[in-house]
Amino acid sequence: MSEQAPNPHWGRLVAMAQAELRRTLRKLPRRLRGQAQTLPVTCEPRPSAALLAEGYEPDLLGLFVGPSFAEGESAACDLPPQIILFLENLWDLAEGDEAAYRRETRTTYLHELGHYLGLDELDLEERGLE
Repeated sequence: MSEQAPNPHWGRLVAMAQAELRRTLRKLPRRLRGQAQTLPVTCEPRPSAALLAEGYEPDLLGLFVGPSFAEGESAACDLPPQIILFLENLWDLAEGDEAAYRRETRTTYLHELGHYLGLDELDLEERGLE
């Protein structure tokens, strides 16, 4: 399976996502902001072939990998905690609308941050972050 070429507007997608992440971080409560700022966020166009082979859907918007904050360094995990945002999937979901893209980026980031903080899918849905 060949990897799809990134969107020709990739740089703009990254810049908009990073700006939205900065805005979102500034609005978090101070204690939570401190925890969130230590968590790296990686931007990828779409899930890799390896992720698809693991069973993830091709339209995945974001993914948290690694141990949660509560597990900390005691967790046996090969990957450090991080959030991966799949920007072209977010752009597709937003149907090319920049405001919708920013909203989806924020919601997806907060959803994945919730996983880092130990929330499960039901907890996130109750907070409107499904």
